[in-house]
Amino acid sequence: MSGTLGGAPAGDVRLPGTLRVGLSRGWLEIRSFTREWESVIFTFALPALILMMFASVLDGLFDVGMPAVDHYLPGLFAMGLMSVSFQTLGAGIATERDQGGLRRLRGTPMPPAAYFLGKTLLVFFLALGQAVLLLGVSAVVFGASLPDNAADWSTVAWVLVLGTVACSLLGIAVSSLARTAQAASTIVVVPFLALQFTSGVFVPVAVLPDGVLAVASLFPLLWMAQGMRAAFYPDAMAAFEPSGAWDLHLVALALGAWCAVGSALVLLTFRWKTRKDG
Repeated sequence: MSGTLGGAPAGDVRLPGTLRVGLSRGWLEIRSFTREWESVIFTFALPALILMMFASVLDGLFDVGMPAVDHYLPGLFAMGLMSVSFQTLGAGIATERDQGGLRRLRGTPMPPAAYFLGKTLLVFFLALGQAVLLLGVSAVVFGASLPDNAADWSTVAWVLVLGTVACSLLGIAVSSLARTAQAASTIVVVPFLALQFTSGVFVPVAVLPDGVLAVASLFPLLWMAQGMRAAFYPDAMAAFEPSGAWDLHLVALALGAWCAVGSALVLLTFRWKTRKDG
């Protein structure tokens, strides 16, 4: 029986494929995340909590042509997607690298693609959970107007997928900029916070200066928020967009371009070790 395993030559034993390993890695990522119940609650509930505050405090305070819950829902939906992708991966991967976790993983037979597939599954798990809670709270508690036709829900779906992928890739790339896990939080949070005020999440795009919109249009969040407004807002509200239309073709083009750019940035910048490790 020497040189055999289960009746087959030991040299013929095949390792699991990338897809299988990636799925297992994704399940492990999800289980590890859900063990920290404080993180689960905060991650899922953050957009819903902000929406509840805005709907309770700001309703009727400004003349925006609709209830506050309907006005802020699309932008907070987009913000939440960027939070669970860009922010979660940017800070989380930097921490894993700083603690030596990535270096140890790189020394295993696991294909590198399986690691990124696992992270992708985690992000979509978080994105879907957050979306369900946000839409449920807005509709049940505040009676928000949700899309009422298949075309609008289709828009929600493809904006969610493209936006989440684009922001995930950007978060992975940004994680390599941080020298330490502590620095990663600042590197990720500061630009994310700035984009929330310049991309139509908290401040309507109709009142933002052209220069601010031009800079914000270079990043995914503005296009994600615009795509979500197209799905949630009445058609007449398109007149308040900078171009007077929803321009969904430009939304798809911009988010698709960021998926391509993000992939290139990840390939060029991703590191399994910290700079001090060489």
